[in-house]
Amino acid sequence: MRVTLLGTGDTTGTPTVGCECDTCTEARARGVERSRFSVHIENERTDESVLIDLSPDFRQQFLMWDVPLPDAAVVTHIHFDHLDGLGNAYRVFDSLPVYAANEVDPATGESVAETVRRKYDYLDRVAVHDVTPEDPIEVCGLELTLVPVEHPPLLCYGLVVVDPETGAKLSLSGDTSYDVPADSRERLRDPDLFLADAIVPAALCERHPLGGSDHDESGVPQSFGTKHMTREGALAMAAELDADVTRLVHTAHYYPAEEAFEEPLAVDGEQYRLDASGVTRLDTATETTTESGPMTD
Repeated sequence: MRVTLLGTGDTTGTPTVGCECDTCTEARARGVERSRFSVHIENERTDESVLIDLSPDFRQQFLMWDVPLPDAAVVTHIHFDHLDGLGNAYRVFDSLPVYAANEVDPATGESVAETVRRKYDYLDRVAVHDVTPEDPIEVCGLELTLVPVEHPPLLCYGLVVVDPETGAKLSLSGDTSYDVPADSRERLRDPDLFLADAIVPAALCERHPLGGSDHDESGVPQSFGTKHMTREGALAMAAELDADVTRLVHTAHYYPAEEAFEEPLAVDGEQYRLDASGVTRLDTATETTTESGPMTD
């Protein structure tokens, strides 16, 4: 399967609109972006593809990168930066099946699938399919499994994608703190490629109103507040899961400029082929993120 990182940024992206911080300035100078999160997965055997989350930057992402429009989509949770691109289905698709969890969220009184169905009831081209978390489904010839993670106050899911023909495995942490349930960690384990939420470096937790949480043995916070992993938390999880290749995504422009373009922070346009022989990087993209004002997640 061919995996393209269409959007690797957080809710404001990098460069952030109206921001002249060192990181946003450097990102403009380098000509790199981290738009709102989205991942395109192409099953090259069947010539089908699935889109993981629908970024508000959907239009620009598909104009920018050479990938086909998806045959299906998966929504991990209902925050706007992962969902609101679905409006682009209007006049772009003849039909688009969208898969989302059927578990009722106490915070909203409805499941992710129900929220998507209600919010986009005007899109007759979209058919929402309820998915039971932890139960594999087949989409575009690939095996997909939604796994619960921790992104309070909403229910949120990571994702495991396996090619049943080659055994290649992609794991996405989803938007989550480091406090991922043990069963979900087991399902995410041993990926060829791991895409891990790493919103900021741990040193910036002091600027969050809630500070950091899930501290390691050295006292380093592995979660930023309660909703996202720090860079250090994401790398610790990647090591625990024994990931072959790790890319840090959903990163904010708060990373200091001297750290924002370092490995393994991802940027838009990175592309990987996963097959029986492992992971091959196909693109020549670089990396991004920033620092400024009061911080929340």
